[in-house]
This record gives sequence, structure tokens and C-alpha cells, in this order.
Amino acid sequence: MNLHFSLLPAWRGAAPVQHAIAHGDDVTGASTFQIETGLDTGPVYGVVTEAIRPTDTAGALLERLSHSGAELLLATMDGVADGSLVPRPQLADGVSVAAKITVDDARVDWATPAVRVDRLVRACTPAPGAWTLFREQRLKLGPVRPVEGDSLAPGELRATKSSVLVGTATGPVELGDVQPPGKRPVPAPDWARGARPERR
Repeated sequence: MNLHFSLLPAWRGAAPVQHAIAHGDDVTGASTFQIETGLDTGPVYGVVTEAIRPTDTAGALLERLSHSGAELLLATMDGVADGSLVPRPQLADGVSVAAKITVDDARVDWATPAVRVDRLVRACTPAPGAWTLFREQRLKLGPVRPVEGDSLAPGELRATKSSVLVGTATGPVELGDVQPPGKRPVPAPDWARGARPERR
């Protein structure tokens, strides 16, 4: 048997939690299932559900699922051992595949809506790490926050003493921590004081 961090048949594959966040799912969970030749296609023994919070990163969600999933796995093993648990075939509807998220996949496209930028960054935190280019160097991004009230073109950056905003296809997002090459993560306003992007 195996433990998989999704509500099968949703998000079969290598990165189920990351894809659930990136695609805006409200709920995910963990499933125990019987291994067969297909990719996470075997009959399911049991599931637990977990709400995806608006600020969840993949790391935070995986941490919670590791605990509830471990309890589910123990209960499944007990049920199989005493004969009280029989696996049920997965539903034919609702199948989705969660391919591994590569470094290239983690590059932020500022021409997409703010909500998609937010989800992508959270889905890629902590690994592989969302990123963008600033002056031809890769800048790693921690979770961002969509904000209202400012109009910036996609990719346009505005820094003040207290915040750094970047435009998207809709409203801007406020950067959290950023990590320049070879350096530690720092709050975006601290980074901006040294990097000196355009200011208002």
C-alpha cells in the first residue's frame, strides 16, 4: 500500500500538494491505496481531508498532511490486518495529474492575474522556489500578497520605504521576502534599499 497526499483520483503524480495550491483548490487531503502498475491508480483504502488556507505554502500544507496522513496509514494497516478494510476502486471522474514542478515552471509570469501569481509562489515554497529576473539575475521570491488601490503594468516594480509592489495582469502584489543570488532571504524593502529599483 501507499500514502498519497491528494484525494485520489485527483492529482495523481509527483507534486499533488503543489498543484492543488497552484490551481486554487479549497480542499485536499491524503489517501491510502493499493499499489498497482498504473500511476497512483490503485483502489483506495481510506482518505482524510484538509482545508487549504488562503496563505498556505506547499511546505505548511505538507507539514499538516504528514501528521494526518501518518494516522491514516496506521489506521489502514490495522484495518487490513484485521480484515475490516477493503479497498474500493477509484472513481472514473475527477482524474488529474500532478507532474513534478521544475525550476522553469516556478518562474513568475507577471502578465497573469495577481491571484495566479500568489498561488504559484505559495505552491513553489519552499521548493523549487518561485523566482523572477531582476537586472538579468534570478531573484527568488517568498510568498506575496495581492493588494488593491495601485495601478502598475505587469512586471512594473514600485518600491517605498515600507513595501515593494509588482504589477500583474490585474492588481499588484506586495513582495514578502526575496533572495538575491548567493545571499540570504531578506524582507523586500530591505532588499530594495540596496538594489535601488525605481522609487516613488
